[in-house]
Amino acid sequence: MKIIFLTNNDITTHLIDWLKNESKEELIVMNRKITTTDILSYKPDFLVSYNYRYIIKEDVLNLLQNRAINLHISLLPWNRGAHPNVWSFLEDTPKGVTIHIIDKGLDTGDIILQKEVYLDENKETLMSSYTKLHKEIQNLLISNWEEIKNNRVTPEKHPEGGSIHYIKDFEQVKPLLSDKGWEIKIKELKERYKNLILNGDV
Repeated sequence: MKIIFLTNNDITTHLIDWLKNESKEELIVMNRKITTTDILSYKPDFLVSYNYRYIIKEDVLNLLQNRAINLHISLLPWNRGAHPNVWSFLEDTPKGVTIHIIDKGLDTGDIILQKEVYLDENKETLMSSYTKLHKEIQNLLISNWEEIKNNRVTPEKHPEGGSIHYIKDFEQVKPLLSDKGWEIKIKELKERYKNLILNGDV
């Protein structure tokens, strides 16, 4: 199967290698903005978006006819959009991973598979929790790849509710990471965020 794999992050390397070497798929890895010309030129059977920074335009999706999926490290419909792991802790929302069909909305396409993931806030850092979620979503795709690519999983609509965040939202809380970065303990991050709210800075 010919697959266009969209990514801008090296954390996806293990999954790319698995698709190439274990599943024997023909992969075209792309880190730039995809266009209709790419679809018409490569004629892919499938598209996988994983840690990809660009919005995929509707004209591209129309050529793929629901053969495009996204891997998102949140339990949709919670924490659609940017920095889902950060917001799941700051807002105490469910944590997990989701594979869904890509539509014209932001992480709104029908859900193919999900897994809730427990993360111990007394032990985790932002980096360790992020790494665990990526391991979980890669394993979820690998374990179900044959069913996904052969359209043997029935997608489901999103439940009501949820949340969404944009890159600009993270800029307000980014200073909380200033001295420790992504290695900050979750408990400390939440305490700093609580103080930020109390001071009226969010």
